[in-house]
Amino acid sequence: MKVIVFGATGMVGRGVLRECLRDDTVSEVLVVGRTATGVAHPKLREILRQDLDALMTEDGIADQLSGYDACFFCLGVSAAGMSEEAYRRITHDLTLAVAGALSSARPDLTFVYVSGQGTDRTERSRSMWARVKGRTENDLLALPLRTYLFRPGYIQPLHGITSRTRLYRVIYGVTSPLYPLLRRLAPDHVTTTEQLGRAMIAVARDGAPQRVLHTRDINASALADGRRAAPLTSRPRSTPPPPS
Repeated sequence: MKVIVFGATGMVGRGVLRECLRDDTVSEVLVVGRTATGVAHPKLREILRQDLDALMTEDGIADQLSGYDACFFCLGVSAAGMSEEAYRRITHDLTLAVAGALSSARPDLTFVYVSGQGTDRTERSRSMWARVKGRTENDLLALPLRTYLFRPGYIQPLHGITSRTRLYRVIYGVTSPLYPLLRRLAPDHVTTTEQLGRAMIAVARDGAPQRVLHTRDINASALADGRRAAPLTSRPRSTPPPPS
């Protein structure tokens, strides 16, 4: 299976990338983003552009995005301090530009979008982010793609992964020691970066009975995956490969 990952330098995206590189059924991974992941791996290729909006209209981009089986769209920003217009431009407009380009290249591609618990598809919520996410979900489902919407609640980062947002790093610093307790008390509302990655791979490979997956469904998909990931062989780019 060949996959594309958007947002691979964020907390969720890094977890998803890790699982893709460890999974022996994923043969190729194309990362599209503004900054390099800093990971070197035989399966990994990166397209870096500062202006991702322009990327979608770039000559030849359709050829680079064709031939892939799934896209894991993990790119997102916090709505805190943003106007609705600015938040919509990143959350909705960029997402739909990517999905539209992919649907033209391969309509049967599986598109997994990381939304959020509390998203409002009626688009009437008082919460700006919930309205914008709801519109994004609605418009994605209207495209000729196999779209799945992931709505995780609390996400525990694992394997040294941290959030790029300072406020979230502070919050995770407080809540991480409580994660085992949260998992016992509210197992249907907490997941991990690893489980998200495993669930995306499972859904891309086998599908799911519903298009909207909440935390409980995400964890169930990850558990049902049932495969052992291959050892991770990535290295920092600054480290030369071992002699043959």
